[in-house]
Amino acid sequence: MMNNCRIYSASKWLCFLSILLLVGCAQTTDEMAANQSQRATVPPALGNVELHTHELANELFMGVRQNRQSRYAVVGFVPVTSMEYDRAAQGPLMLLGHQLEQGLMTESARRGLITQDFKVSNDILISDDADRVLTRNIEQLSGVEVVDFYITGTIVEQQEGAIVNARIINARSKDVVAAATRFFPAALFWQREQVTTRAGKIYRTADAL
Repeated sequence: MMNNCRIYSASKWLCFLSILLLVGCAQTTDEMAANQSQRATVPPALGNVELHTHELANELFMGVRQNRQSRYAVVGFVPVTSMEYDRAAQGPLMLLGHQLEQGLMTESARRGLITQDFKVSNDILISDDADRVLTRNIEQLSGVEVVDFYITGTIVEQQEGAIVNARIINARSKDVVAAATRFFPAALFWQREQVTTRAGKIYRTADAL
């Protein structure tokens, strides 16, 4: 009789453990499904360029001694191969150099630095459709005030984006007083392309096959 009771108790415990294992597996499956659903609802990189610019600025200004009297001018970022804006370059990163200029101007002003916008005209420019003070017409610009530091950098294109190398340069000595590097995904501006061109040749990504 005692042996039968022991066998019954052991069987009962085995059943209880089996139920616990089944419940645990079910919870694990539910958690995996929930995680997959959460990942599916994470917003894409498109439009988050300001976040990448902010993090680049954090690294760039981290070691800078902020003299409230110093004047900064933020200049456009250019491809490292040509050191000038390529008007013919049509791709996801075509406007990255301009965005970095505008974004870092905002970031430096937020940090209390005196940031000069040298594209401000002498007067308000009024047309039939709008009025503005920003221009690229040299004849409408005033002379650049004394600038102590330039904020600029280069862009190195990669397969899935670009490496941005930013720096702060002493305007007189040309010394680099601060530098930062960050990768900017191409999807910040456009959705991933299925067909692209490189060196005049057409290439298809794996997604397009």
